[in-house]
Amino acid sequence: MAVFPGPEWADEYVKALNGNSEYKDAGKTWEGDITFVVEPDEKYSKTWYLYLDLYHGECRSYKASDKETDLKKSEFKYIGKYSNWVKLINKEIDPIQGLMTGKFKLDGPMMKIMRYTKAAKEMVNTASLVKTEFEA
Repeated sequence: MAVFPGPEWADEYVKALNGNSEYKDAGKTWEGDITFVVEPDEKYSKTWYLYLDLYHGECRSYKASDKETDLKKSEFKYIGKYSNWVKLINKEIDPIQGLMTGKFKLDGPMMKIMRYTKAAKEMVNTASLVKTEFEA
C-alpha cells in the first residue's frame, strides 16, 4: 500500500494512469502539464506537489516533491487541502464539483481544461485505483 502523499504513491499513480485506456482515450488530444498541490490543513501540516507532464493520453514524466522550486512550472495547478484530496481519492468529491464548490482551485486557463472534463474525471478515477494509505 502506498502512502499519500508521497513518492511511492506518485509512482503507483503514474503507472495506473499510463495503464488506463479510458484516460488514454479522453486525453488523446491533450498537450500540457499540471501540478497537483496538496495544501496543509488540520490533519496534514505540509505542502506536497506532484508535477505531471501529460501528452496525448500519457504521462511522459513526473516528479513529486515537498518543494515547489524542485519542479518545472506547469500550465495548470489543481490545488486543495489534504482532507479534500482524501475525499477526491475516495471518490467522495468529483474533480469538477470540487472546483465549483470551492474545495479545489484551478490555476490556469479554465476554458482549456473544461474541454477535458472526461480526462480529469479519469485522472481521479485512476487515483482511486491506487491502494492508498493516508498519512494523517
